[in-house]
Amino acid sequence: MELLFPLLLVALLVPMFLGVRRQKREAEKVASMQEALKIGDRVTTTSGLYGTVVDADETTVDLEIAEDVVTTWLRAAIRDVRTDEADPADATTEAAETSAASDDVVAEAASDRPATEKPAAENPAADKPAENTRPAAEESAEDTATRLGKD
Repeated sequence: MELLFPLLLVALLVPMFLGVRRQKREAEKVASMQEALKIGDRVTTTSGLYGTVVDADETTVDLEIAEDVVTTWLRAAIRDVRTDEADPADATTEAAETSAASDDVVAEAASDRPATEKPAAENPAADKPAENTRPAAEESAEDTATRLGKD
């Protein structure tokens, strides 16, 4: 029973100590990355903005976020330096092309079915009776007043 308390203390303090050390190492790594920024680095900010460093001083960096659009950021706002050569806009375009290709496959599969055959999921109104079959254009002034609650 006498050993239980010291063992419990050690069991709680060791993970906390190791966690603090890991956090310090990560913070030092980020700080050294932010200090080593140079012109031409492609970076991501903490808010998710992609840019290219065009100027840097001790506390701030100027990022070009679009052609001839330069904004000033604190160095601490830089999350990481991107090493990939792929442009995020290219990834978005590629994702859109992949989506369009899958839509074409779905359209082809649907065109193989006869026109009269439609699954219930595509035609939910097929199981319900029509409530109002008269077009709105044929609605009389009295019907409109009644529907709107006017006398």
